[in-house]
Amino acid sequence: MPDSLITKRVLATSFKQILQEKSFSKITVADICGRCHMNRKSFYYHFKDKYDLVNWIFYTEFLHDLEHKDSEVSIQLLEALCEFFYKNKDFYRKTFAIEGQNSFSEYFREIIKDIIAEDIEKLFENEKNQNKEFCTQFFTDALTGSIKRWLAESDPILPQEFCDLVKSCLNLVSKKEIAIKFE
Repeated sequence: MPDSLITKRVLATSFKQILQEKSFSKITVADICGRCHMNRKSFYYHFKDKYDLVNWIFYTEFLHDLEHKDSEVSIQLLEALCEFFYKNKDFYRKTFAIEGQNSFSEYFREIIKDIIAEDIEKLFENEKNQNKEFCTQFFTDALTGSIKRWLAESDPILPQEFCDLVKSCLNLVSKKEIAIKFE
């Protein structure tokens, strides 16, 4: 493993440990570096700020593995994502609670938006639909909001149950849409 990756992992581990003790807003780069006996220069060599570190953690622990798999069906991706979040719910509850520019919420929303945009494009590939962007934004907001709310619950339902509810909603809406169009 390259030294750079080792350093990043040490900083990530340090950050995760501190996040169990303090809120995100109270954690400083000095805290992270002090925990793992590194200097601030080392931190800033690898990350812009602590938001960048959180996004890197998600990328390396979840997204990186997806890049090396065959393209997944969106529902399988949702199931894998929910399993991952459930397993790491304490960490992601706290990181999703942070809002604003460069936050994990914004980073995650952009990732989900890109995935949904591909699905919307496939769905309407033979149609001239001017509402693709609106549909993408709508479903992105619905999914990210639902995941954040689910994780924020004190005792969230199991990931498979959550995914089944999402699939049920999508199936219900699509059936209703077809029924309304052809009546």
